[in-house]
Amino acid sequence: MIESNAAFFTREMGWLARMIDTRLKTYFGGTTAILFPDEAAPVVSSFEGSYAGFIVSNNLDQPGRLLLALSLAPYVDPALLDALAVKNSAHDKKFAEFGGKYSGSDAFIPTVETALFILAGNDLHLRFQYYQLFNNDQLLISLGVLNLEATGSDEPMLNSPLQISGEYLEYFITGHKKAPVYGDSFPARPVTTNLNWADYIAPDATISGINEIRDWITYGEAVLDIEGLRDRLKPGYKALFHGPPGTGKTLAATLLGKTTGHDVYRIDLSRITSRYIGETEKNLAKVFDRAENKQWILFFDEADALFGKRTDINSSNDRFANQEVAYLLQRIEEHNGLVVLATNLKDNIDKAFLRRFQSVVYFPLPAPQQRVVLWQRSFTGNIRISKGINWLNIAQDHALSGAAIVNVARYSYIQAMKRDVKEILLSDIETGIKKELHKDGIIF
Repeated sequence: MIESNAAFFTREMGWLARMIDTRLKTYFGGTTAILFPDEAAPVVSSFEGSYAGFIVSNNLDQPGRLLLALSLAPYVDPALLDALAVKNSAHDKKFAEFGGKYSGSDAFIPTVETALFILAGNDLHLRFQYYQLFNNDQLLISLGVLNLEATGSDEPMLNSPLQISGEYLEYFITGHKKAPVYGDSFPARPVTTNLNWADYIAPDATISGINEIRDWITYGEAVLDIEGLRDRLKPGYKALFHGPPGTGKTLAATLLGKTTGHDVYRIDLSRITSRYIGETEKNLAKVFDRAENKQWILFFDEADALFGKRTDINSSNDRFANQEVAYLLQRIEEHNGLVVLATNLKDNIDKAFLRRFQSVVYFPLPAPQQRVVLWQRSFTGNIRISKGINWLNIAQDHALSGAAIVNVARYSYIQAMKRDVKEILLSDIETGIKKELHKDGIIF
């Protein structure tokens, strides 16, 4: 893949160099001849690597290919842009028409102005036409391939650098998309599991609710493609998982991602929430902006910390808190992917949010027969179970969640290892149960 990408990069950068050279010759020669289709882009096949495959699968036209190649040039062939870094001898400064910014190493970084110059020269009519390439609904922008964020709040978009996203840069070079790095710029971590749906124990109503979400992931795009529906239905999907702790809310979201081929990211609320006005919204925007068009599943655990009920306005703090909740509501409603909010108490969620969920799924504590299965599956392998252990009796006597049962199993295994005897005793399980009940203030 890397060899194929390198070969195609060489051809594409050669084409970009000729485009720049032709534009400079027409510029200094006093003409504004249209470059397209005089310098046709190289013929491309999807078999030539991930970069070429992206061009083919998205049917990228020549102006789009030029924007993409121009954004990649600083990383793969920075010397190619030196021709645009020349100074105007009459004023001893750079040509404003060429656009561009300079990095700390004095390398030329192309901007929107640079792209318009190569595409249209000084032809104002052509510049207006090609300016549409930078609308938010255009392919490279909407997919998040290019980021046109201005370096200053008062700067026009023409001064915005053509920044290729790190994810797509990695993909075009290696054929693998780079996962976002957890931190302040992306406060979310991927969650995975080795389990499958066959391992998931839940009531039929819960399974039915989860399957409804899975059906939307699978068939949602086909539904939206039905004539007239895309204008009526929004592409995103919002689900609320509610129920006691340890009942499988996180596992359900993770399995949805695993079985449909979508990455699942759990949002770190400690990095999202802030006591400073406007900071929570800004932190949340980082997540949603990065996730746009990625088909990720965003999972907000203990979501009532962010999406709780709005309060009566008794102070300026209440007003700002309500503005924050309103902003969160807007961002979730506008997001075009799957968002799952999980909470222990549904009543803690603002009703304005509840009305906008496509699915609300309840995760109750498992019934006794389900707890029997969970107990049996938690004690497997080449270790003996004492004859005094009756899973049905234990399941009927103790209404534990699946997570609590796993904790009891972990404790019991450790006790068996300490005795150097591969046998689980009833006393191990009883002590483990006692520890779990104590967490909820229940005396065993």
